[in-house]
Amino acid sequence: MNFSNIKILHIDSNHPLLWEQLEQAGFSNEADFTSSKQEVETKIENYHGIVIRSRFKIDKTFLDKATNLQFIARVGAGLESIDCDYASTKGIHLIAAPEGNANAVGEHALGMLLSLFNNLNKATNEVKSGQWKREANRGHELEGKTIGIIGYGNMGKSFAKKLRGFDVTVLCHDILPNMGDANATQVSLSELQEKADVLSLHTPWTPETDKMINSNFIENFKKPFWFINTARGNSVVTDDLVTALQSGKILGAGLDVLEYEKLSFETLFEGEKPAAFEYLLHAENVILTPHIAGWTFESHEKLAQTIVDKIITLYSK
Repeated sequence: MNFSNIKILHIDSNHPLLWEQLEQAGFSNEADFTSSKQEVETKIENYHGIVIRSRFKIDKTFLDKATNLQFIARVGAGLESIDCDYASTKGIHLIAAPEGNANAVGEHALGMLLSLFNNLNKATNEVKSGQWKREANRGHELEGKTIGIIGYGNMGKSFAKKLRGFDVTVLCHDILPNMGDANATQVSLSELQEKADVLSLHTPWTPETDKMINSNFIENFKKPFWFINTARGNSVVTDDLVTALQSGKILGAGLDVLEYEKLSFETLFEGEKPAAFEYLLHAENVILTPHIAGWTFESHEKLAQTIVDKIITLYSK
């Protein structure tokens, strides 16, 4: 099939194979990594597809000007930067690549959990400063613990797979039925909150998950627990998380995402730091990473390949 009449605009840089393979397949590629949203809107009618990460929001205004757009491909897992409902009313196909960085996220979540259990970051900082505190850094073992996963799609399943061999019980909760598998037993939210020693969040950011992890949600856990978030920062009320850390209801937290991130995920807020964020910065039982759980050299390539394959499949039907 000849794809040369399909013009694709790339507004974010990605792994070079994405551009190269689309070009080899016959598509017409153009790049614009610097123009503002308004400037892109003046020419978007000339394109049939757009490849994005998160540089700006694809909203109704943008979509109304994209009169010939046939698909939007986001090189990432989520589609929250796109007005998906409105795009669907215009017959625009939405493409994402959650398969591309699922393994990376699963490994990162496990790394955070093991580090929290064994005080690795705290102990490293102490030894480097000349302190040798063995008893103060006595750790915990995963064996025998119950791990609760909320959101059992690509990311949640990847994390559960990584837990095989640790002799843990893995429970999952999802809004869709029958999502459990050999690596996790699907249960109600209340059962997960009753039994979990660890909570790992793997949900997309939606109206249902916005500010989901709040004081009421946390207090419904029967036991103190460790918390891992490699999903979206806006799903957590940071003030309530800090309160739970201070009270001991949350024993430690590994946070790859924060509610203070900008939509592009490239920077945090500007200006004075909120008190809750200041607490997280100095808490010894908190690990912070800059939204890199899915940001490996391998996933960079996998994400691009997934998008290429899905675009070619779309036009090969």
